Amino acid sequence: MDRHLGGRIRRRASGYCEREIVETLILLQLAGGESVGDLRLLAEDQGFCEVMERVALAGLRRGERRRVVRRRRRQGRSLIPSASAVFRFLNGFHDEALVEGREAGRAWVPEKAPALDGLWSVNRDLLAAAQRRSPERAATLDVDATLVKTYKRDALASYKGFRAYQPLNVWWAEQQLVVLSEFRDGNVPAQSGYLRVLEEALDHLPKGVERVRLRSDSAGYQWGLLKYCERGKNGRFGRIEFAVGADVSFKLRSAIAEVGSADWKELAPRKGEVRRGPKQEWAEVCFVPNAAATSLNGEYRFLVVREPLVQQVLPEIGEQLDLPFPTMELGHVRYKITAVVTNLDWAGDEVIHWYRERCGKSEEAHATMKTDLAGGRMPSGKLGANAAWWAVMILALNLNEIMKRQVLARVEGARRWARARMKTLRFHLVNIAARVVRHQRRLILRISAGHPSLPILIAIRERILELATPPPG
Repeated sequence: MDRHLGGRIRRRASGYCEREIVETLILLQLAGGESVGDLRLLAEDQGFCEVMERVALAGLRRGERRRVVRRRRRQGRSLIPSASAVFRFLNGFHDEALVEGREAGRAWVPEKAPALDGLWSVNRDLLAAAQRRSPERAATLDVDATLVKTYKRDALASYKGFRAYQPLNVWWAEQQLVVLSEFRDGNVPAQSGYLRVLEEALDHLPKGVERVRLRSDSAGYQWGLLKYCERGKNGRFGRIEFAVGADVSFKLRSAIAEVGSADWKELAPRKGEVRRGPKQEWAEVCFVPNAAATSLNGEYRFLVVREPLVQQVLPEIGEQLDLPFPTMELGHVRYKITAVVTNLDWAGDEVIHWYRERCGKSEEAHATMKTDLAGGRMPSGKLGANAAWWAVMILALNLNEIMKRQVLARVEGARRWARARMKTLRFHLVNIAARVVRHQRRLILRISAGHPSLPILIAIRERILELATPPPG
């Protein structure tokens, strides 16, 4: 944080440095705080402040520790930044000159402020640290946007009609971490600037990643993007394999209608999975859109899945309800139709199952951002300030995911929490009553001896100490 953020926001030498504020906001969100005003609860928690002071002075010599404490007392600073100090920090990420072109009714993404770039550089270093501990040679990137509903006066209406912001997120499936997220107004379509965000995310992937695959909904159904992946235009990763939701256009419907009944195959569930809902069938459709006809390298495969509607269209009813998904009538049966375009050479059913995996953890991460952490409650009406708040939330999210993979998953008794949501972690690990005691220059946390989490907490701390040793190489 000092390397990427130091001096970019702070205007007075006596104020809180950027690192202190970001660390406090991360801890606030992990503890369950949702707004800047919740910092008051941390400031009034004397035990928490005792721990924070010990952390702030860790590694300093005795004389230096005394100078730091005297300077803080002379300036009248508490260990926890005030709400006004945090708002000044967040407002430092907002550049009015960059948002002058913003107007209602027009989708527009401003340039990223340099200070905000610094926050994402911190996240890039965090990804590199996770990669050193658990190397992954492949990166499956799930790109998806999410709506953050808000009542801010300056927020713009989304496609669903309510005021919102719409960040575009890039999720690394193997590491279960967010590589990049571009914070946007609610009226900006998910497909806007899609390729630019993907290229930036590829630059943020750490060393050791050799192969990249892409999964996306129909927002990624852009021929410029698909050709970029297929023709290997990225200098580092070359050809990128993908599976992207395709629009069920009129021409694609015509191609689907020509598929014979014998060409439809049952989409069987994977081993260990239980079928839910009606039987689904898939087929590979011979379809070459005009936009793809100029492609010189490789070919795009179109895979279509049909699922019979449980409630069929009633006969002799003039007007039917509009459904939120495309449908077709094939052989006197109405089906729900979904399509995927891919350049993978796998079996069609394997491509479909792999594509559907994006609806698991990456979309669960959206719920974690907005409900478990403070991404669902914006602190300001300024776009840049909210973008900084969102970036800090991503740091907290990634730090927690690394904690679960590197610590909880490797501690006996805590492995069941490695896949748990923050609500469970707070109940069992974070929000535990303890007494903080100073004794012989030591800081001691006294927890009830009968608390079931006590032996697990001790094992967790031992694992964290192991992480202080750098990994081999």
